[in-house]
Amino acid sequence: MAWIVLVVSGVLEAVWATALGKSEGFSRLWPTVVFGLGLTLSMAGLAFALRTLPVGTGYAVWVGIGAVLTVVYGMVFGGEPVSLLKLALLAGIVGCVIGLKALH
Repeated sequence: MAWIVLVVSGVLEAVWATALGKSEGFSRLWPTVVFGLGLTLSMAGLAFALRTLPVGTGYAVWVGIGAVLTVVYGMVFGGEPVSLLKLALLAGIVGCVIGLKALH
């Protein structure tokens, strides 16, 4: 159960990070609301998962999921440049996250 909650929390990290960028310094209401809810739920899920998972592994997986999804969102919807090297590096992060899960 901790791993499922951790993955969902990692997805929510990407949600709040994206909403933070769209909030324009907390001057736009709905992106700010999404940021606050996403942050709260993401942190609560991380805290729950870390009750049974090692903090280093849990945090690395949480950050990895959030970082990769945030970059992919930026490339698909935000005009962030795409390159083979960037995709390879993102695949490396995904591979490391899978490796951490496999080793646990």
